[in-house]
Amino acid sequence: MNLSGKRQPTPGYTRLVSSAQPLALARTSRDVLRDYLSLGKLKIVVLLVGTAFLPMVAAAHGLPTVAQAIAVLAGGTLSSAGANAINCWFDRDIDQLMERTRNRPIPAGRIPAWHALALGIVANGIAFLILATLANVLAAVLALTGAAIYVFVYTMWLKRSTPQNIVIGGAAGAMPPLVGWAAVTGRLDLTAFSLFLVIFFWTPPHFWALAQMVSRDYERAKVPMMPVVKGKRRTQWWALVYAVLTLGVSLIPFFTGAVGSIYLAGALVLGLGLCALTVLDIRGRGWTGRLFGFSSLYLAVLFVVLAVGAVVT
Repeated sequence: MNLSGKRQPTPGYTRLVSSAQPLALARTSRDVLRDYLSLGKLKIVVLLVGTAFLPMVAAAHGLPTVAQAIAVLAGGTLSSAGANAINCWFDRDIDQLMERTRNRPIPAGRIPAWHALALGIVANGIAFLILATLANVLAAVLALTGAAIYVFVYTMWLKRSTPQNIVIGGAAGAMPPLVGWAAVTGRLDLTAFSLFLVIFFWTPPHFWALAQMVSRDYERAKVPMMPVVKGKRRTQWWALVYAVLTLGVSLIPFFTGAVGSIYLAGALVLGLGLCALTVLDIRGRGWTGRLFGFSSLYLAVLFVVLAVGAVVT
């Protein structure tokens, strides 16, 4: 396995792209639009933007201003989608080797690779301007930092070089709560950083569950994800460690006084559920998919409870 981090040329990739061009000519404008939108991985973006907007509600103890909401919803969407587009540009070689990604528009030859790079750069530039103008410079810098970590630290460096890729690179996905909090308050505090840590520690058990299910894909593409390099059982035990850490840091907003007992109860139930499913995944087969599904639900529900808990406090 080549863990050097250098991109390896994929045999037949150029031939695949060129042979797909005639098919692209017959596609409708709706098909083309769908392909370009898919570069942003919008299903992931919805969750990321939600973890930026809901902390705004908690920070304001109510609804943020219209300008702040527009800044985070529009700026956050463009920043996250733009970073994802650049990821599609850079990972086009390994995407072609993996079953779940080979039909993405770039490896399938439906979109020129440089279009994704250009769209990603432009989207992040616009996002910065929106956030700086309608919210504040701190929020804009934090959003741009998150995109930079995802592109340069995770995608271009860690993903192909170490099984700790998603652990360290998870900082990118943990930036949205800081963006939302800063957009409302103009500063960061312990509560904001605890929300960052929730997503940071949640990312490994969530993503490693997916990696277990598609480990053959990562092995084929020579991407050193934890289940491929360290094995399933060791990955599961480390996932439990991070699930416990997630539970622990999720309680901090209650102790800072940002939220009340409603949030505390919700965080305990959700966190214990995450830990329990991680233990079940260690003890027997058939729980990995359930762990992945619950972990996705966990983050969305926790941040909804955060917003509700802050409003009624």
